[in-house]
Amino acid sequence: MFKKTIYTIAILSCFSTFAQNKDFTQFVNPFIGTENMGHTFPGATAPFGMVQLSPQTNVEAMYKSDGSYNSKTYEYCAGYQYADSTIIGFSHTNFSGTGHSDLGDFLVMPTLGKLVLDPLETENGEKGFLSSYFHKNEMASPGYYKVKLDDYNISAELTASDRVGFHQYTFPKSEEAHIILDMVYNVYGYDDKNVWTFVRVENDSTITGYRQTNGWARTRTVYFAMEFSKPFKSYGHKKYDKAQYNSFYRKFNEEENFPEMAGKKIRAYFNFDTEENEKIAIKFALSSVSTEGAMKNLKAEIPHWDFEKTKAETKQKWNDELSKIEVKSITPEDQITFYTALYHTMLSPIIYEDVDGKYRGLDQNIHTSEGFINYTIFSLWDTYRALHPLFNITQPKRNNDMIKSMLAHHDQSVHKMLPIWSHYANENWTMIGYHATSVIADAIAKNVGDFNKKHALEASINTANVDYFDGIGDYKKMHFVPEDKSGSSVSKTLEYAYDDWCIAQIAKSVGNTEAEKEYLERSEYFKNVYDPEIGFMRPKLSDGKFRKEFDPLDTHGQGFIEGNAWNYGLYVPQNLDEMIQMMGGKERFSMHLDSLFTMELDDKYIEKNEDITRDGIMGNYVHGNEPGHHIPYLYNWTNKPYKTQERVRKIMAEMYDSEQDGLCGNDDAGQMSAWYVFSALGFYPVLPGSAEYALGSPIVEKAILHLDNGNSVTIIAKNQSPKNIYVKSVSVDGKKLNRNYITHDEITKSKEVVFEMTRTKPNWF
Repeated sequence: MFKKTIYTIAILSCFSTFAQNKDFTQFVNPFIGTENMGHTFPGATAPFGMVQLSPQTNVEAMYKSDGSYNSKTYEYCAGYQYADSTIIGFSHTNFSGTGHSDLGDFLVMPTLGKLVLDPLETENGEKGFLSSYFHKNEMASPGYYKVKLDDYNISAELTASDRVGFHQYTFPKSEEAHIILDMVYNVYGYDDKNVWTFVRVENDSTITGYRQTNGWARTRTVYFAMEFSKPFKSYGHKKYDKAQYNSFYRKFNEEENFPEMAGKKIRAYFNFDTEENEKIAIKFALSSVSTEGAMKNLKAEIPHWDFEKTKAETKQKWNDELSKIEVKSITPEDQITFYTALYHTMLSPIIYEDVDGKYRGLDQNIHTSEGFINYTIFSLWDTYRALHPLFNITQPKRNNDMIKSMLAHHDQSVHKMLPIWSHYANENWTMIGYHATSVIADAIAKNVGDFNKKHALEASINTANVDYFDGIGDYKKMHFVPEDKSGSSVSKTLEYAYDDWCIAQIAKSVGNTEAEKEYLERSEYFKNVYDPEIGFMRPKLSDGKFRKEFDPLDTHGQGFIEGNAWNYGLYVPQNLDEMIQMMGGKERFSMHLDSLFTMELDDKYIEKNEDITRDGIMGNYVHGNEPGHHIPYLYNWTNKPYKTQERVRKIMAEMYDSEQDGLCGNDDAGQMSAWYVFSALGFYPVLPGSAEYALGSPIVEKAILHLDNGNSVTIIAKNQSPKNIYVKSVSVDGKKLNRNYITHDEITKSKEVVFEMTRTKPNWF
């Protein structure tokens, strides 16, 4: 990848004091992943915070004027692109690293001079309210963002608590200072995305309201309460939709100083006189329940106007979370990459309830969480692989609450299903599988959480038997998903088979032998889409025959989603020994992996996939997408585990770094970063739902994991260097392992794990 230099000098200057001040936030570069396809954002948020307050750098409509999809919108999944030179404002909700998008709620922008209410360009072709900016005047750290808006000479600073965004704008002297509240702007916006917006002026410094949108989440309502630190002198709004019926509101001049604003598309403004260097602050609270709930959140979390106090408190929250893993790496750049990855793993899922525990449920009713904190944003096709397993080490209590949130989702679901890919009280049905079962099974295997296991089993079985969902009925009847009835059939069959293995593990944990047997049998259905004549998983039709037209290199229309037979066809984590035997045994399988990593893949095979680019590809191995994340570790199941160590080190070195384009693909709600955190420590959860982690090649020299159980375990890589990538031996509390995996208990209950590193190729197990 082509690299640029940004911000690392300022961050690296802190390394000399690392051991003394223990300020781990100084090793985080929030700009990593903001260029190309990482789709992260550099704004202000607390760990797992509901408010994710971040700059937005462009407005791209999701559809072109002719109704076709505008591929340019894909660059703006997180609302911010580092390559842009203008900012249109600061929104309070954002996704981090997803390959599809939504949100971008409540855009706020300070301006000066003639009032302009269009972001990019007015109807007359004049400049909109956007402002140019320079990266030299932009900075970000966990919980804080600052930039100078050059067109207005305004300094913008942002911080946030869990549910409240805190803005601070430093103005020049002016009698024409404005703060715009843009209720039109959406990430992945289109003409009809807003269902309704409402703004209410409570007094000369307090605003409340809500917005309902129909997007990725089709019935999403977000309420807000907004307070200014200073009364505004006047206000108004412009409506961008034409109402056919306005009842007797036509009596009023609604556009100026009228305290109710309602419509599909509204931009409000608030006018001020300012002195030189005068600061105007805004507290902006969110709620899924009501404006009253938003106001409760505001008063509970930030009852004052001390911006620096909130900034310091949020910084401390981040430091507390980041300090759970103390790392010393080979290079300062690796240290930044590691801590930024760890930071990214805590941007979602997010807290989704008010301070009193109330939240909007999937049924659109208001519920109160009992015995847990409710979370949302479950990108489960991505995050079950490594993010949730990481939480079982670093965030066990939160992961327990996340599982309880998933069970609440099931209970509120008219389909009686666990979440597939859900956010903001909506199921958006993205991707395949029913991977909440994996998250549950993994927590049980690692003895994490106090959720009701029998309820979890019931919810998992219910989910796995919704016949009208994505080919499940045919899967149950035919023991595979037929391609002529449901696309991406091979991927679905493989993922369902794994999820069914997870259900069997849940059943085993509660002593339900009948369910355990049934779902173990279903977990073997992967065999039914393997074609031994060609040596690949292959789409099968409802007549039981393999489809004739098939190209194992193609990623489009060949029975796979976001992958091909060469890579996604290796997804049988629950029975790797059987899969390898089917594919010719250990030696032949090792050669298959070699070919996968070294072959040349023609552009025609990936050109139809906007989320697969050359940056994330090594041969035909696609690290920039999740289905292959376990593949580098599969050499551990052959006679050449040292090749896992080679591949893992190469991926870490080439596909992650400390600069703004330092992610090779979508971070996908933290999964890409979780892979790095695990791999940097020297192990990876190839099979979530078991208590084992496959060994790799640690890049850290030393790591201390401070765990919630009170234990601290030290991981040491002796003789670590860029050339010493091979593992000579591994010991736990002085006892050498004679196997190529380490257990969860050995990670969480021991005192010391030691890797002996060498530059030769040993086979010690």
